[in-house]
Formats: sequence, C-alpha cells, structure tokens
Amino acid sequence: MAETLHIPEDADKAGIYRDILPQLEAVMGATTDIIANMANVAAVLKAAFGFHWVGFYRSLKPEVLTLGPFQGPLACVDIPFSKGVCGKAARDRATVIVADVDAFPGHIACSSLSKSEIVVPGVVDGQTVFVLDVDSDKLAGFDAVDQLWLEKIVAALIRASA
Repeated sequence: MAETLHIPEDADKAGIYRDILPQLEAVMGATTDIIANMANVAAVLKAAFGFHWVGFYRSLKPEVLTLGPFQGPLACVDIPFSKGVCGKAARDRATVIVADVDAFPGHIACSSLSKSEIVVPGVVDGQTVFVLDVDSDKLAGFDAVDQLWLEKIVAALIRASA
C-alpha cells in the first residue's frame, strides 16, 4: 500500500469501499499481527471517510470488550457485552446499525459528538473476538452499503490474522 490512499475524487461511498478493500488486503497480507492490522484498518477508514471515530474493541476477558487500536477522540476503555451498541453486536454476533445513538437504550456516550453508529463483530469459531466500531457525527450516518463493506473488511482482517 502506498503512503496515501488511492481514491478517485468522483467515487461514491460504495466506490470508496471498493477502492480501499484491496489496498487493505494488500497491507494486511504483510503480517498476521492483528493489532497492526487493526491500526491500519482504523487509519484507512478514518482517512477515507472522515468518520468521527473508528476503532476496535477486543474481547480479552469473558463478556468484556477492551479498547484496541482506534482513530479519533478519547474513547471508553472497557465495555461489557451487556451494555451499549458494541456490547449488543458482541453478544448477538451480528452487525448493529443505530441511526440515532441517543434513542438506543443503554447507549454508552463516550463522545457527545457521536450521533450514529455501526458495529461489526469479528466472530471466530462462534465467539466474538473483537468488534469494529464506527461513529458518525451525523444522524443516520450508516446504511446497508456500510454494513456490506465493513463486514468484508472484518472478514479480511480475520483471514489475515489467522
């Protein structure tokens, strides 16, 4: 991967994802170190889309997510599987899209600037090993296009780290 992302100026959201996925796969192919790969994924997504916050929470102890590599402002450190959007995605082992985080029961407000959120779990052998958490400072900032491509990125991260 070059020092800068190659993204055509006229690319739509799906086009941006389509352009960055092979670049991410190339850089992730250089190492099986999941922390290094998570760091690069967070940096690329933040640079490509300007998301408010993008990062990972890792499942290092039972039923608790712990902050991993991220890009953006200060973040919560530990999130129980029983709380928040990240906890729900980890618990249910399914992507969660929230159009308005203030309307989500049990939302954990790490940043008051976050308005919407998507969380994609990384599931290996039926267990959530991490979640990719992306926050937008706009309401309804995520849709099925984000879900499709972020799930592809998470799958690539799992493959690269095996």
